[in-house]
Amino acid sequence: MPLLKVAKAGLIAIAIAALGAASASGDGALVEVNGLVLRADGGFQPQTLPRHRYAPIDFQGHVDISAKGGGRPSPLQQALIEFDRDGRLSVAGLPTCAPEAIAAASTEEARQACRGALVGTGRVGVLVSLPGGTVEASSPLTIFNGPRREGNPTAILHARFTVPATQTYAIVVPIERLTGGFRYRARLDLPPLAGGLGALSHIDVKIGRRYRADGKPRSYISARCSDNILQTHGRFQFEDGTVISGQVEKFCRSK
Repeated sequence: MPLLKVAKAGLIAIAIAALGAASASGDGALVEVNGLVLRADGGFQPQTLPRHRYAPIDFQGHVDISAKGGGRPSPLQQALIEFDRDGRLSVAGLPTCAPEAIAAASTEEARQACRGALVGTGRVGVLVSLPGGTVEASSPLTIFNGPRREGNPTAILHARFTVPATQTYAIVVPIERLTGGFRYRARLDLPPLAGGLGALSHIDVKIGRRYRADGKPRSYISARCSDNILQTHGRFQFEDGTVISGQVEKFCRSK
């Protein structure tokens, strides 16, 4: 079940997950703070996993961000997502996609140019403040395996919006290896959206990729169920100074 705590010390911290804040039963999480409303849900398949070895999984999740009174919410600036030690990322032998190669590409062009590196798809929404009111812009989201940086893998998030003008984003997400209870940390630094007039309002993803390398079957993401719990920790920082962070436990069944 989602674990919710509230503390106040200059910034507000609330325990909520990142993409995948739901429990394994499918219950989502809802948090309201400083006029911000976050809704998150997600899961993985299969939920029954080996106890001692890793098996391929697919992940799906979504996050919605809105302003309680309507209009554009405070823009999200950074998201830090940490993944359980029982999860594993495999990029050995997987093609990479250079962000500069798709920085001006449409969704179809990017997916064609980097089809070998594609590891996930989804959709992203942005609320844009214009003189006539707030309008919504959306784009397909594509996730590619990116080139290593400082020895660590990266993911490339690609999206193209046409409101209020055409803007293409190819955002590099470094994935750092950790020690302790969490194995990886992904860092998403969002640039100003729609020339600073936009704020992220929705993102949904489906991540999973099976491939072969060195004659062996591999999976971009895999997991085991050593203690019947998979944990995710997320920290979201907004332009107005609000920070939402915390940890969620998702239950798995071992076999």
